[in-house]
Amino acid sequence: MSSISAAQTLSRNTPLLLTASFGCAMTVLDTNVVGIVLPTIARDLNASFADIEWVISAYVLCFASLLLPAGSIADRFGRKRVFIIGITLFALSSLACGMAPTAQALYVARALQGVGAAFQLAPALAIIGHAFHGENERARAWAIWGGIMGLTMVVSPLIGGVINAFLGWRWAFNINVPICAALAIAVLRIVEESRDPTPRTLDFPGIALFAAAMFGVTWALILGPERGWTQEAVVLRGLAGVALFTLFAIVERRRAHPMLDLTLFRAWPFVGAIVAMFAYAACAQVMASLLPLFLQNARGESALDAGVGMLPFALAMLFLPMLGRRLGKYLPSYQILTLGLFVVGIGNAVMSIAAHSGGFAVLIVGMALLGSGGGLLNGETQKAIMGTVPRDRAGMASGISTTSRFSGILLGFSGLGAVLAVSVHDAVLRNLANANVPAAPGFVDRIVAGDFERATQLYPQSVVQSVAHLARTGYGAGFGNAFLAAAVFALAAAVIVFCSMRRGAR
Repeated sequence: MSSISAAQTLSRNTPLLLTASFGCAMTVLDTNVVGIVLPTIARDLNASFADIEWVISAYVLCFASLLLPAGSIADRFGRKRVFIIGITLFALSSLACGMAPTAQALYVARALQGVGAAFQLAPALAIIGHAFHGENERARAWAIWGGIMGLTMVVSPLIGGVINAFLGWRWAFNINVPICAALAIAVLRIVEESRDPTPRTLDFPGIALFAAAMFGVTWALILGPERGWTQEAVVLRGLAGVALFTLFAIVERRRAHPMLDLTLFRAWPFVGAIVAMFAYAACAQVMASLLPLFLQNARGESALDAGVGMLPFALAMLFLPMLGRRLGKYLPSYQILTLGLFVVGIGNAVMSIAAHSGGFAVLIVGMALLGSGGGLLNGETQKAIMGTVPRDRAGMASGISTTSRFSGILLGFSGLGAVLAVSVHDAVLRNLANANVPAAPGFVDRIVAGDFERATQLYPQSVVQSVAHLARTGYGAGFGNAFLAAAVFALAAAVIVFCSMRRGAR
C-alpha cells in the first residue's frame, strides 16, 4: 500500500483509532493515578502495608490473568460488544472503589476493576488491528497509539496529584464513571462490530491454573513481611504457587490449543526477549507505582509535589523510545535491550544512593536514568518479541508479550514491596534504638504502611518532629534496599538477554 493511501485510511479511521486508544490509555491512567494517592488511602482507611499492596496487586493480577482470554472472547463474540462490556464493568467497579469503606472492600473492587480493564484493553487492541491492514497504515496507527500511551504516563502523576490535593483520593476512581460513559457513547457511534471468522477455542484449564499460580506467589510475597518468611501460611502459599505453575506447564504441553505455546520457548532469542519484557516491567515500569510512595513517605512530599517530581522519570519514558527507533538502524535488537536494562540497573543503583543520602540532584539523575532505560525498553521489547517468532505465531507471541509485561509489574511490585516492608521495619527499629527512643506499640507497622500522621501521634508532641525524621530516614533506607534489589535484577537480566539473544543471532 502506498504512503498516500495509508494516510487516507488513517485519516478516515482517526476517530476509531482515538476512541480505541483512549480505552487503552484509561487502564494505564488509572494504575498510575492510584499510585500517587496510595499514601492518602493508607491514612484514610487505616490500612496496613499488605492492604496497600493488594490495592495495586489485585488490579494487576486480574488484568494480567485475563488479557489472553479477553482477547479470545472478543474475537469470538464481537470486539465492539466485549469492549462495551469492559467499559461498563470498569465504570461500575470504579464507582465501588470510590465508595469503599475499608481497605479490604477497596481491593476487592480493584480486582473487579482489573477484570474490566482486561476486557477493555484486549478488544480495543483488536479493534485497532482489525481497522488497519497495510504495513504502512498499521505502523502509523500504532505510532499514534504509542504516543497516546506515552503521553498518558506523563500526565497521570500530575492528574493524580491534582485530584488528591483538590478533590480527595476517592475521585481518582469516581472520575472514571463520566469518562467511561463518554467513551461508551463514542464506541457505540464510531466502532463497527467485528469478529474473527475462525476464533480460537478458550483454554479454561490454562486460564484458571495461571491465575491461581500468580495469586499464590503474590499472596506469599505480600504475606511474608507481615507474618515472617518461615511461617507455615507463607511457605504453603509460595509452594502452592510453584506447584500450580508446574501443573500449568504440564497441562499446556498436552492441549491442542493452549493458552501458552511452550514450544516457542525452545528458541533462545524468544526467551531473551521475554526476559527483557519481564525485567523491564518489574524494574522500570513498576516504578510508576513505587516512586510516589518513595517521594511522599521517604521524602515527605505532598501528593501534588510527588506528581510533579515524577516528571524526570515520565518524560524520559515518553521520549526515549524515539532514540531507540534511531538506534535500531545501527544496533541489533539484543544490544538495545541489553543497553536499556543496563541503564535501568544503573538508574536503580543511583536511586538507592539517593534514598540513603537524600540528595535532590542525585534523585533527579536517578529518575531520569530509570525513565531513559525504561523508554528504550518500552520501544524495543514488543518489537523484539514479535521479531523472534514466525508470522503465523504473531497472535500467540503478542499475548505472551502482554502477559509477561503485567506479570512483571505484579511480581515486581509484590517482590520489591516485600523487600521494602522488611527493610523499613528493621531500619526504623534500628534508628529508634540508636536514638534511645522506645518503639511505641503499633508505631513501626503504621510507618511501614506510610501512615506517618497516626504513627507520630503515639508520641508526645515534644518529640514528634524528631521521631518523624527517624521514621522517614528509615523509610528511605528501606527504599534504598528495594532500589538496590531492582538494580541487581535488571543487571542480571541484561546479562541473560545479551547471552541468549546473541546466541540466537549467530
